[in-house]
Amino acid sequence: MTERGKNKCLSNASRPCHYKVMAFFDPVTGRKRVDNLLNGYINDSDNRLLKKADILSYWIENHVDYLIQEPSFQPTKLMNYSRGNVIRINLGFRVGAEMGGLHSFKDTGKKDPDILFSSLVENYLADNEARLKPTTLESKRYIIEKKLLPYFGKRKVSDIDGVMVRRWQNEMINYRDENGNPFADTYLKSMHSQLSAIMNYAVKYYGLKANPCLVSGSMGKAKAGEMSIWTRDEFEQFIQVEKRPGYRAAFNTLFYTGMRSGELLALTPNDIGRDRPVIHITKNFAIVNREWMILTPKTPKSKRDVAIHHQLHRELLEYIDGMYLKPDDRIFYFTKSGLRACFRHNARKAGLEVIRLHDLRHSHASMLIEMGVPIMQISERLGHENVQTTWNTYAHLYPGKDRQISEQIGKLFDPEEMVREGK
Repeated sequence: MTERGKNKCLSNASRPCHYKVMAFFDPVTGRKRVDNLLNGYINDSDNRLLKKADILSYWIENHVDYLIQEPSFQPTKLMNYSRGNVIRINLGFRVGAEMGGLHSFKDTGKKDPDILFSSLVENYLADNEARLKPTTLESKRYIIEKKLLPYFGKRKVSDIDGVMVRRWQNEMINYRDENGNPFADTYLKSMHSQLSAIMNYAVKYYGLKANPCLVSGSMGKAKAGEMSIWTRDEFEQFIQVEKRPGYRAAFNTLFYTGMRSGELLALTPNDIGRDRPVIHITKNFAIVNREWMILTPKTPKSKRDVAIHHQLHRELLEYIDGMYLKPDDRIFYFTKSGLRACFRHNARKAGLEVIRLHDLRHSHASMLIEMGVPIMQISERLGHENVQTTWNTYAHLYPGKDRQISEQIGKLFDPEEMVREGK
């Protein structure tokens, strides 16, 4: 091919992402080498011609040590490929570009604990992509990219020990934002759990001898402190502040059904019973990477029918009819962030303690407990996977529980009382 032909070939090449290749060598001869990239072929160590589609996998296995993202790629620089040990290429591949910076592509094929943590993370996320919901995967990515990679990214997994994890924990525990606020205990626990999950992945699939997170111990708490709830009177004080029909209907639905905000925002007119006062909960609304998505609910038991009182039923139907919505349109047009902002604003305006939007769900459960509703029915109404989840969350709200426990203990020391009860 002539020089002019080569340039024409390069200018027409697909260029979604460009990389600079450093220090690649022939594992057989031990010499650094460059093959006939311009014609779309490369000679392997046995002088076989590989087609362009095979080049990337061949380099990962045999040649490429590191790839660095190179946005300022110039096709004409390829003409100098034989003059030095560093060349620039474009094969139209975009591998690991989300991470940015330094990547060990050779590492991604390794199955031993000497792999870089950043490469292990890429494999871990790729493995979980088909298994997790987009919202869960997005949460994992955020913690990994913001809290784990800056500290562990360039380290070999085998070099990460309990002491190193402990130092990272101390940094997270001692962190303060611009207002002097630390990370919440539950968030500290989430960060540690994510690191531990990645290390468990390395133990299972990469031969890491032990999870260093087990040596370091955990941090934070799995559950928040005392639960913040509103009574019905407090909620009624709050709702009087809101005059817009859409927001009023949304907040009333959250408080009087206990549904999750994502379930609320996914509702369509088809989900509201016309003939009887019931809401069919079958989906969940979320925003992932700025894209609006309708997903399946959190758990299988989250798909449920929730009965509502006639006043709420009438309010929802009037709002739907007034908006001229199609059967599959979303009833509530706002997002979670907009709903939360409005909620906090109205709480302050009403002179109430500002609780989280999700605490309306807890407030609904507390109201049912005060009404004496059996815990099994509460569990089904909230869409919990099992009744144990409900008990673990709300047991402390049951009135007189301390007195009941003390009475049960007292019976251990009063045999006559136990006989009277037939024990």
